Formats: sequence, structure tokens, C-alpha cells
Amino acid sequence: MEPTERFEQLLQCLVQIIGRNAMPSETVYKILGQGKKQLKAFNLCDGSLTQKEVAKKSGIDQGNLSRTVNRWVQNGIAFWIGEGRNATLLHIYPLPAAPKRERKKTKRR
Repeated sequence: MEPTERFEQLLQCLVQIIGRNAMPSETVYKILGQGKKQLKAFNLCDGSLTQKEVAKKSGIDQGNLSRTVNRWVQNGIAFWIGEGRNATLLHIYPLPAAPKRERKKTKRR
């Protein structure tokens, strides 16, 4: 492994550790939005893919993903790495499948 590769991996670990401490996963899920495609797109933002590649792999229209990514960046759950067409997206940390919500119990009459 090249020293720069190792350094990049260590930096990604640091971002994830600090991110989990600063923003709990419940908050990230709220900002992320609902939908399996959005979760897939978010988890694809590992710093190795461009927005165009994330759109293609997640199945989200590039225009919709662009607006979604802007919201993620504004709310601090994703970041741009680099500039221009070669810029890649890095999430604060990957998320598992969204937790299932508990159903409210209603009284039967």
C-alpha cells in the first residue's frame, strides 16, 4: 500500500469518527431523506465516485441527485473533494439500512 493511500484511508477514518460524534445517525437519516435509492446514493459517496457515477449506480436522475447532494452538503453530511468534473463526494459516514419505525399501537373498540 502506498503511503498516500494509507494516509487517505486514515483521514477517512478520522472524518467518520468525528462525524459520528458530532452528528448521530438519527440526524443523518432525517437529513438524508426517505427512500432506498437515496440511502444507496449516500453510501456510494465514499470519496471515490463523481456525482455522475453516483447517479448512474444509484438509479437516481442526475438533476434530482444534484439537488439532493446540495442539501446534504449544506447540512454537513457530505462534502466535495476536489474541483470541477473530477470532484468526488464524501459522506460523513456510511449508514446501514434505515431502522424500522415502531408502529403505534391503537386501541381496538
